[in-house]
Amino acid sequence: MPNQMPLTKLSRRRLLQSGLVAGAATAIGAAPGQASVRGARGSTSDTEVILLGVGGGPTFMPGAECEGIASALRVGDRYYLVDAGHGVLQRLRQARLGNWQVPGGGPLDALRAVFITHLHSDHIVDLNSLFTSGIFNGLQMVDRPVELIGPGNRGMLPPVFGGGARGPVVAPENPTPGTTETWELIKRAFATDFNDRIADNHAKSPDQLVKARDIELPSHLIADPNGNNVPDMEPVQVYEDDRVRVTCILVQHAPVFPAFAYRFETEAGSVVFSGDTSRTPNLVKLAQGADVLVHEAISREWLDGEMPEPRSPQVQAGYQHMLGAHTAADEVGKVAEEAGVGRLVLNHLVPMDWPVQRWRQTVKRDFSGDLTVGQDLLRIPLS
Repeated sequence: MPNQMPLTKLSRRRLLQSGLVAGAATAIGAAPGQASVRGARGSTSDTEVILLGVGGGPTFMPGAECEGIASALRVGDRYYLVDAGHGVLQRLRQARLGNWQVPGGGPLDALRAVFITHLHSDHIVDLNSLFTSGIFNGLQMVDRPVELIGPGNRGMLPPVFGGGARGPVVAPENPTPGTTETWELIKRAFATDFNDRIADNHAKSPDQLVKARDIELPSHLIADPNGNNVPDMEPVQVYEDDRVRVTCILVQHAPVFPAFAYRFETEAGSVVFSGDTSRTPNLVKLAQGADVLVHEAISREWLDGEMPEPRSPQVQAGYQHMLGAHTAADEVGKVAEEAGVGRLVLNHLVPMDWPVQRWRQTVKRDFSGDLTVGQDLLRIPLS
């Protein structure tokens, strides 16, 4: 792209001249054509969950309109991001977060922290655009580095699915980098761009804009990455500021390890993001009494159609593997009911194009609270 004006001069002056600084940060109605959970374009709540993308997995279904998995929690004029799937930067602007109307001034000016549930590509594929293109979309305006928080290095490769010989190993010197290492690798991959921007646009360096750290757990909890079940544990606090307190817990998304669910406590209420997980007691423990549980779902009915019986041993193993790494729709309601949550919101939908009413019929049988089937740019107020 052509070089732009120095970002240090994009400035408060230009933003003030536009008359948008004071108002744009709080102008957070949904993008045109999108509905909130209450059926309105905007939300009057000062705290809300925004589903930026609800598509599950790296496969984009023909005709599906959802982007990759990412969610935001807005608390006043600040927001926090959970995962960074495909299209997250565009969706943040469409969600009218930060100074979304000001070219170069937002929406990342209001971003405080990014929480990664696990390091599958569909959950982090746009971390690079968030922090590279982000330089020209408000990241330079942050008053402190954005915190990037997520799983550490797995420490060993997973076993070969179905047995047999292992194929070529990518980056054998470090085949399972954690969040901090992933950020270091992104900086190296985009060093040409970063250095050009620093020289030509007087941009801040990436280390001035982003601070990455791995979630540290006691050694006994991470000693067996290839175990069949995640160990029972109590939630661990990973972040706190004057708006939110964030805890996490290990969830079961084999063969990925570690994988986390997060709980955010705010003055307006609490919300839990499951990440990718099969049904696990840890998630129920983390979500106890939460106002909102945002939980992944896979349709067993759809999977049965994709892998019909009779199944070969290999196909049966793949079928069980999918259900062992995710939560079937006929199990999600039971999880939410056991946790006693007020509202269950389905996201990371597999398949992306399954009819809403079929999700509802399946999940609602076992859940007595409010149920919402997620869609991109849906807003769920907390109050």
